[in-house]
Amino acid sequence: MSIAFTFPGQGSQTVGMGKELADRFPEARAVFAEVDEALGQKLSTVMWEGSQDDLTLTANAQPALMAVSLATMRVLEARGLDLKASVAYVAGHSLGEYSALAAAGTLSIGDAARLLRIRGTAMQQAVPVGEGAMAALLGLDFDDAVAVAEEAAQGEICQAANDNAPGQVVVSGHKGAVERAIEIAKGRGARRAILLPVSAPFHCALMAPAADAMAEAFSSVRFNTPAVPLVANVLAAPIADPDEIRARLVEQVTGTVRWRETIAWMAEAGVDTACEIGTGKVLTGMVKRIAKDMAGMAVNTAEDIDMLMDRLGSA
Repeated sequence: MSIAFTFPGQGSQTVGMGKELADRFPEARAVFAEVDEALGQKLSTVMWEGSQDDLTLTANAQPALMAVSLATMRVLEARGLDLKASVAYVAGHSLGEYSALAAAGTLSIGDAARLLRIRGTAMQQAVPVGEGAMAALLGLDFDDAVAVAEEAAQGEICQAANDNAPGQVVVSGHKGAVERAIEIAKGRGARRAILLPVSAPFHCALMAPAADAMAEAFSSVRFNTPAVPLVANVLAAPIADPDEIRARLVEQVTGTVRWRETIAWMAEAGVDTACEIGTGKVLTGMVKRIAKDMAGMAVNTAEDIDMLMDRLGSA
């Protein structure tokens, strides 16, 4: 069995996530306490007792999702997981790339939390509310979605932001351009084309101020070589050099999340099982659509952790 660990992105957040792990495992509680301390905020209270609206705020959702992923990792490690011995690659969807890097030892949990708070705030502030939008184009392949975005731009920004799975592409940019893309996509045979309930147009050129903010933030943070290679969002290929990781994370803010190609690349490299570490099953649901011979497994409860460790023990 060849395993990759994947880490979810924004949209997977839900109130109460991670609480079961915190209640049962001191290693998980320690992660949430470390994130709270790094941010100078009881983010764990927002996660477990707050409203879905507060948790969904980009500046909260990004470090919160990372915290759950790393709490799950610490419990796995306490159970005997050796990442380098058991896992071939790590990858994360958008903010999940930071979770992947923290899991692989490139970033400390505290640094990852602080960087994600900066990232979430900068992405939210990059574009005035109401000026940007994102839309899912369902039933078009990536090349067709890119052509739709280019036609819709008409002097504004409209780009393919997420290539999630076959027939599932998200476009991002100025609101008017994205609305035009929806209509063009419907005319090109899209099964559905819908605006997404997001607070900013992520992963497009409008995020350039946030990319600049991250470049500045990275300059004072130590990056270690990851224990296993990261399959980077913007390359859909593995990297391990800390300087290149920094550069690709800056590029990622405005670049396309090439998730379909990431999973396909890992399948070609011999990975047969993708374990989604954290909360939700969004990435697990995409696996079969991308690589029919790859198994997907969501690992976010104590029972899931037991099942994975049993599998690793018998592998």
